[in-house]
Parts: sequence; C-alpha cells; structure tokens
Amino acid sequence: MSVARFELAPGYEIARLIRGGWQLAGGHGAVERGRAIADMLAFLDSGVTTFDCADIYAGVEEMIGEFRATLTPADCARLGVHTKFVPDWSDLPRVDLAYVTRIIDRSLVRLKAEVLDLVQFHWWNYDEPGMLEAAQHLQRLHKAGKIRHIGGTNFDTPRTLEMIAAGVPIVSMQTQYSLLDRRPAGALSALCAAKGMKLLCYGTVAGGFLSARWLGQPAPAEPLANRSLVKYRLIIEEFGGWDAFQALLSALDGIARRHDVSITAVATRWVLDQPHVAGAIVGARYAEHLPDNLRVFDFALDADDRAVLAPILAAAPGPAGDTYSLERDREGPHGRIMKYDLNKS
Repeated sequence: MSVARFELAPGYEIARLIRGGWQLAGGHGAVERGRAIADMLAFLDSGVTTFDCADIYAGVEEMIGEFRATLTPADCARLGVHTKFVPDWSDLPRVDLAYVTRIIDRSLVRLKAEVLDLVQFHWWNYDEPGMLEAAQHLQRLHKAGKIRHIGGTNFDTPRTLEMIAAGVPIVSMQTQYSLLDRRPAGALSALCAAKGMKLLCYGTVAGGFLSARWLGQPAPAEPLANRSLVKYRLIIEEFGGWDAFQALLSALDGIARRHDVSITAVATRWVLDQPHVAGAIVGARYAEHLPDNLRVFDFALDADDRAVLAPILAAAPGPAGDTYSLERDREGPHGRIMKYDLNKS
C-alpha cells in the first residue's frame, strides 16, 4: 500500500492524505498527549508525511514540534508541516508586519523548525481593511526565508483572486469539500484552472458522519458530542436533511461493499478524484484508524459508482454560494458556532 504524492509547488511534494491536527486541540474530548505524539511516527512511516495544524489549534504546533525533536535528521526531512496564520477578529485593525512576524516566529519556535513549509492565511472579516496588506507581509517573510510556501484557508473566490492579482504566490487553498458540501466545485475550481492553484480539503468525511456508524440511524439528539458533529450536522441540513443524508450513506455503503472498503474510504476517494484537489485532510487524534484511511489508495471509483451517486447528488445539491460564505454570517447558524479570537488563548 503506497500513499500517493502530489507536487504542490515546484520542488515541494506532499502526501495526498494529510494528517489533520484539529482533533488534538481539545474540542473533541480529552487528548492523551504522549500517545498522540508517539502515534505520529506511525503516520510518517506509513507514507502520510504531511501534517496540518494551525496557530489557533491550542497546543498542536507544540506537539508536532515535540515529535520533530524525536526524529533523526533524515526522518525530519521527510515530514512536511502545514500551519496557518489566523489573526483574531479583534486584532484585525492592528495586523501590521510586526504582528505577522511575531505570530510566524512563534510558530517556528513551537514547531522547532527553521522554515515553515506552508502557511495558510485566513482573514475573518472582509469589511475590515488590511487583508491584502497582511498577505503581502507573509510574502515578505517568504522572501526572508521564514516561509517556504503561502496558501490560504477559507477564502472565497473574489478575495483569493485579489491576492493572486496583487502578486501573492498562493499555491493552495484549504477548503471544506465533501459529497455533502460541493461548493468548491464552482467558482473556486474555475479559479484553480485559470491560475494553477490547488485545493487542500478538510471535512471530507464530515466529522465522521460519512461512515457506517450512522447508516440507518436516527438523527442524533442534542447536545452533540463534539464541535465536528455540531458543524457537520448543520451541513447535513444544507445538503437536504437527514433522509437525503441516509440515501447518500446507503449508496456509499453499496459502493464500499463492492470494493471491500469502508464508507469513509469511498467518501475520501471521491474528494481526491475532484479536479484541482491535491490532498485530503483526515483528522485524527491517534493512529487507530490509519489502516482504514490508507485503503483509499487501494481502489478506484468507476463509472458504475459515479452513476449510483449522480441522481442522489443531483437531488441534493448541498450548501449554495461560494466557499465559506455561510460560515461568514455571524448571525446565521454556521457563523454562530465559530470561535473568532483563539490566538489570544
């Protein structure tokens, strides 16, 4: 079993399956820190050599840095770490070069790195001036050798184009993409085709909803167990509701049985097959599900599989609009669950 790789930028390859770090930040239950750090080696040795984290994921950069410190120079060279630069909503009026430099230097220290492989930028409030200037500050740090590559996360298409047009070398956009949420297939994918940008996708299994665990089950009662379930339960409603979701799960189950893989593997494979997708980010606290995750490279979806899914997806188009547009409405159900000032804490 070999993990596929992708050249995200000239001379920089990533694993197409990326180990996500959000679940290590504490919002999904208690984390056994020692076990989580030890299990990182299983991912690296399996070929999942790309890890994703963020400045706002509490403690996760430090955990990866602690893991890096245990590696030989050769193993450390195999590991690619993608982090983020997400200034707090309340700090946006004060994001100058000194602010950006402070956060980037902090990530370098936390990750025990000499250079950050990929920094993915986010700007919470489009009505607040300074987005483009902040991106250009990152570009200055790229030229100074602190950042190898610059990406974005959760930008819509017009703002992504604005940064590219200003000369910011955006190589990738991290975005939510799944069978339930196909918003990136619209304008953002068209921009990728025009500019050569690639997509790094999270939410590919909708926080675990796209799995056999939920097949034939009633909708979960509130309160839900973790932040992922809260977030993706809302996406299921945008998709068409619980009945439409169950129809999709049933179809995925048939495809999974045909290929002798899991529903989650089918859902992840579908995302990896979409145009301009470089990698799928799979959240994990530990390595217990790693063998199943790797099965995504053991099979291919064929015309019969796509024919099964086509009428279901046509009947349930999912969330409308550009990427992350629903989530930017702070008064709406998607925006109300966001936490906007995590860098301070």
